Amino acid sequence: MNIRQAEIKDLEIVKSITSCTIQTIYPRYYPSGAVGFFLSHHNEDHISADIVSRSVYVLENEENAIGTVTIKDFEICRLFVLPFYHGKGYGRLLLDFSEQRIAGQFHKIRLDSSLPAKEIYLKRGYREIASHHIMTENGDYLCYDVMEKEIL
Repeated sequence: MNIRQAEIKDLEIVKSITSCTIQTIYPRYYPSGAVGFFLSHHNEDHISADIVSRSVYVLENEENAIGTVTIKDFEICRLFVLPFYHGKGYGRLLLDFSEQRIAGQFHKIRLDSSLPAKEIYLKRGYREIASHHIMTENGDYLCYDVMEKEIL
């Protein structure tokens, strides 16, 4: 396994991992308007800007890029692993990597948690500090929590 900083040539890879994960996993938890909101939020322009600012990382196995995470100051953003690789510890690798990078500079870690990931973050010592609800297309709602973890 290798985690490396993404380069602009990785834009399509990061975009593909992100959209594939959202389109496969999120419909189990969210209505279509919310899924569409996630897809439009994690668009090419946002991903590209984050790559240029050197905030995006890619997880690779021996053959392919299988996950990505964006780290902005003390925030973990856009942590996705391709659905085929779920349950094999790759998300944990990206989360460990992100927490270690942040811990070297800050005393807390913050992230926005989607419904599918909330339980994982709670088990890792994060606590909910805010809850948000956004109305999307067709009157659908997107619900997510802001979570935080103190670094000792």
